[in-house]
Amino acid sequence: MKQKVIAVVGPTASGKTALAIKLAHQKNGEIISADSRLVYKGFDIASAKPTLDEREGIPHHLIDIVEPEFDYTAGDYARDAKKAVEDVLSRGKLPIITGGTGLYFRVLLEHYDLPQVETNYDLRKDLEQKTKEELIEEINYLDKNAYNNLTPDNSKRRLIRIIELIKTLDKPLSEIEKQKEPEYDVEWIMPELPSREWLYERINKRVDLMLEQGIIEETKNLLVKHGRIKNFTETIGYKEILTYLDGMWRLEEAVEKLKQHTRNYAKRQLTWFRKNPYLKVDI
Repeated sequence: MKQKVIAVVGPTASGKTALAIKLAHQKNGEIISADSRLVYKGFDIASAKPTLDEREGIPHHLIDIVEPEFDYTAGDYARDAKKAVEDVLSRGKLPIITGGTGLYFRVLLEHYDLPQVETNYDLRKDLEQKTKEELIEEINYLDKNAYNNLTPDNSKRRLIRIIELIKTLDKPLSEIEKQKEPEYDVEWIMPELPSREWLYERINKRVDLMLEQGIIEETKNLLVKHGRIKNFTETIGYKEILTYLDGMWRLEEAVEKLKQHTRNYAKRQLTWFRKNPYLKVDI
């Protein structure tokens, strides 16, 4: 018999955290984050990291576990999340995995086997010169199926890794990343979304709240502490505020771009998660 876990998925600002906490209270559960930005210490306001009060006494795992300088990979997540799931199960509690990073759900719950390929530093150096859009187009040229299956949260590092795998092994990604039998009995749940407009309005209000909470000051502090490292400058929220701090955009323009980029990201997340045939909507 496979052990039961719950996966609460969905786009940003859809109410995943609140739903996961409600289920944790009801079902004696603990929450395991599946968010590629919540792992980083100090990435608080831009990532909408739940505060201790918002967690309502429910234990949360895989939040604030590494410094932003550390390149936390999907492989790192698969290892750490598996340990967290087993720990929660060993204490007779229900693991509730929640977040918006599609790749994390894939490697943990859909049990994709990540290939082990040596780093090609020369290739990576060349690819680093390209924009994310150029990397996506190259994947489209190399492997149409891999292009169609890109997750909405693919970082530039992940896109480079995909190209590296395809070129090094000279095979399409579908033949490289093998899917094993899922290890757990997963119940997939997404919060009910009344409409796309409802979600976009929640996103706009969340960004306004970030301004009130001090995202500008947080960005300044992170810049002083860490400098312009990739994990910082490529994070939605910080990268837009940085353009304001650099004098490239007025604050109003930076805020509008932040809202737009977040809405675009949510749209991609929604498309990705709705591909899951086992997904049910919580009403």
